[in-house]
Amino acid sequence: MRSPHEVMGHDGHAAMSMDAMADDMRNRFLVAAVLSVPILLWSAIGRQVLHFGAPAPFGLRDDVFQLILSLPVIGYSGWIFFDGAVRALRARTLDMMVLVAVAIAAGWTYSVVVTLRGGGDVFYEASTVLCAFVLLGHWLEMRARGGANDAVRALLDLAPPKAIVIRDGAQVEVPTSEVQVGDLLLIKPGAKVPVDAAVGDGTSEVDESVVTGESLPVAKAPGDALIGGSINTNGTLRARATRVGSDTALAQIVKLVQEAQSSKAPGQQLADRAAFWLVLVALVGGTLTLVAWLLAGRSFSQAILFAITVVVITCPDALGLATPTAIMVGTGLGAKRGILFKNAAAIEAAARVQVVVMDKTGTLTKGEPEVTELYTVGMPEEDVLALAAAVERDSEHPLAEAIVRRAEHAHVASRDATDFENVPGYGALAAVGGHRVAVGNARLMARESIDLDELAGMRDAMAAEGRTVVVVAVDGRPVALMGISDAPRPTAKVAVEALQQLGIDVVMLTGDNRATAERIARELGIREVMAEILPADKAGKIAELQRAGKKAAMVGDGVNDAPALAQADVGIAIGAGTDVAIETADIVLIRSDPFDVATAITIGRATLRKMRQNLGWAVGYNAIAIPIASGIFEPRFGLVLRPEIAALSMSGSSLLVAVNALLLKRLKPPEPEPTAVSPHTVR
Repeated sequence: MRSPHEVMGHDGHAAMSMDAMADDMRNRFLVAAVLSVPILLWSAIGRQVLHFGAPAPFGLRDDVFQLILSLPVIGYSGWIFFDGAVRALRARTLDMMVLVAVAIAAGWTYSVVVTLRGGGDVFYEASTVLCAFVLLGHWLEMRARGGANDAVRALLDLAPPKAIVIRDGAQVEVPTSEVQVGDLLLIKPGAKVPVDAAVGDGTSEVDESVVTGESLPVAKAPGDALIGGSINTNGTLRARATRVGSDTALAQIVKLVQEAQSSKAPGQQLADRAAFWLVLVALVGGTLTLVAWLLAGRSFSQAILFAITVVVITCPDALGLATPTAIMVGTGLGAKRGILFKNAAAIEAAARVQVVVMDKTGTLTKGEPEVTELYTVGMPEEDVLALAAAVERDSEHPLAEAIVRRAEHAHVASRDATDFENVPGYGALAAVGGHRVAVGNARLMARESIDLDELAGMRDAMAAEGRTVVVVAVDGRPVALMGISDAPRPTAKVAVEALQQLGIDVVMLTGDNRATAERIARELGIREVMAEILPADKAGKIAELQRAGKKAAMVGDGVNDAPALAQADVGIAIGAGTDVAIETADIVLIRSDPFDVATAITIGRATLRKMRQNLGWAVGYNAIAIPIASGIFEPRFGLVLRPEIAALSMSGSSLLVAVNALLLKRLKPPEPEPTAVSPHTVR
């Protein structure tokens, strides 16, 4: 279905922007409204109902004066409807433009014929006021739709107009559009990052919330990536531009949101088909109304007024607005929170999700080893960490890096190690502060003839839960066990709880061993686990859930998740994942926060609810309005609608639908509590 904002400019050339179209619609409305007032005053209604007694200027007959004033209304204000009707008929379809054009043309043409034949009952006022009310409705509708698009406007405004580039050692301010890949940028405190870049020099904290929705500033150091549109808060950075123009992350986000807003949900396609048939019903109904009243002995002028009223009030404009306005608001709401719906169908599908399948590594967990458990015997935790970190700083093993990070997190003083010895597959040894320190697995302890004693049972229990266990021994005596595993993301537990509160089943899907998977599942409150699943079999597991009659969403971040993302009813990619996963998914979570899955589903449900409310109103309105407009209650109750009132009613219905969709902006999606799963346990 087409509406005036989809029609090209009145010059017939390039389509106008939303703001320009709203201004054009306002101007057309003002012309119609101003001229409709005198037309109404010198009409039969003005004379008989309003008791207006002034004669028409220049000695003209009332109908001739009305004809002259109506020409600009029909030729300028109403031309948009005739142009749109011709385009629709050429496309072999029927839409509201056809109905309005038929209604205005029928009333005005009949009146012109009567005037040229010497005068009689005319209703120019019906055509011009009808035109004014419909234009008013569409002008207000455009302004409402403009409000629905605030999110895209806000995103477009994030990129600064100017950037400081260092060339030949000098600082040069250039338009952001002229920045080239490889340019060295100077980003001062408080300034926006102009394009995607990589930090070359300097450290700072960058506020990325405007782009990703991440509330806390992100620390940046040499080698870290910067997102165009984010705000440098406290340090001066020099960075190399990596992506510019339409390739930046911000531009890609805007593109995705715009594509989603312009796409059609399955419900909208049904509404479009219904609108086509409703137009046909209106035209047929108007014709039958005309014939019925003529057969009932009414005059042609009375019969055609009823017919025009039926045609006008049946305009399916509200039906056509019912879903796209809600989609625009829903996608914008998601974009503000770092959730990108790739199309309208993704929003509708998200609303129907019954089970969420989540990949473990990189989705529910951080995807990197971390010391999640520390058990000490006879030595303070601080001393154990200081000694172990001193040994492991000279190692490049991922487990060694996890131990060093834990020591740094605890702000333990750094110590120096000498006589470092790396034992591949076992661990490492070194001298630290006069002590011989061994850090490694049970085989290293056996090699060094170190008996685990009371720690042996604890080590076996930790290993049984799927942790990698590192033993720390000092001078031949075991002093600590470190359980190292892939730790849950801080919001993983509350994410699972939020989904379960929405009535959604959560399933963990992983290729990891069952002991590890079940330990993570217990920590997070997940009741169903699919472990030791090969990458090629993940899509098959999703298909099994679908065959059981469930609408399934898959959340993942890696290449091996892509087939499962494609198989699922809704594929949700963690933003930090691979390009393949993001391309395959229907929804992208820029913040890489699993809690945003619940937020996306909440937005989807609220959007679908608005769509259903709007469709229900649009259908119900027509079911009630058509019988009244046709005049069937006139003989007994005297209930009559004139075309002008029908136009006002139709416009009001469309506006109500648009405003109802805008109320979606008031939605308060769930927010994670500040508490998070603590990955560190000390005993």
